[in-house]
Amino acid sequence: MADLPEVLGPLLREARARLAAASVDDPALDARLIVEHFSGTSRTQAIADPQRGIGRDAVAAIDAALRRRAGGEPVHRILGYREFYGLRLSLSPETLEPRPDTETLVEAILPFVRAVAAREGQCRILDLGTGTGAIALALLSAEPAATAIGVDIAEGALATATGNAGRIGLADRFAALQSDWFSKVSGLYHVIAANPPYIPSRDIENLQDEVCDFDPHSALDGGADGLDPYRTIAAEAAGFLKPEGRIAVEIGHTQRVEVTDIFRLAGYALAGAFRDLGENDRVLVFQRGKP
Repeated sequence: MADLPEVLGPLLREARARLAAASVDDPALDARLIVEHFSGTSRTQAIADPQRGIGRDAVAAIDAALRRRAGGEPVHRILGYREFYGLRLSLSPETLEPRPDTETLVEAILPFVRAVAAREGQCRILDLGTGTGAIALALLSAEPAATAIGVDIAEGALATATGNAGRIGLADRFAALQSDWFSKVSGLYHVIAANPPYIPSRDIENLQDEVCDFDPHSALDGGADGLDPYRTIAAEAAGFLKPEGRIAVEIGHTQRVEVTDIFRLAGYALAGAFRDLGENDRVLVFQRGKP
């Protein structure tokens, strides 16, 4: 393969052409992200100074990244971070890559978090399966009176979430806890939030290669019917939820009826249902049902 140019404008064009030849979905965007990240340049510089020189080390790093992207590795795995709710979150092999659909959960429960904080001076959040810490940290960034515990069974995920909290400046309001769902959890919370694994085991191999090959299967596999985590949360949450608290869960777009039934049978009422930007059912919020 020909050497990449060491000038910004031609380098961007060649990077885009290589990714297009590899049938990458959005070669222009991914080429720009890779070139900017590894060269330390910006979109403005590419427009204003296309003849800007790029060092050989940066060009070599860009070449390696393009090879990885052409081989199917997601661009944000290559960069090592993903933007979520305005926050730059580092990724690791043990974390799911946070996606825009999950911002629906943040928006769905944030008004309740703010109302509790205004009324009580605080809001305690439990984020189950925290991964990068995306949900908890987004809520903390939006409500200064909130605190959160991020629960995950994977030690690597907890280290990533803790690191993200520190870089964002939220370490004093976020704590990580290694636990298999509620097994090591204590205390009562105003909000229990979760983006649990919800893919049926048999369907994981049919997912896009970028998901199946690079997201941890433990963050995808929801059991035989994809609903096992919801059964666990519905069965055990009562011991950790304040009486007027809320449970917010992300769901697969076909699971609204089944998940609602699971929580109804456990004594919860549906307090809200929310769709993502694609108009798919994505988030359900529950409260304790009336006796």
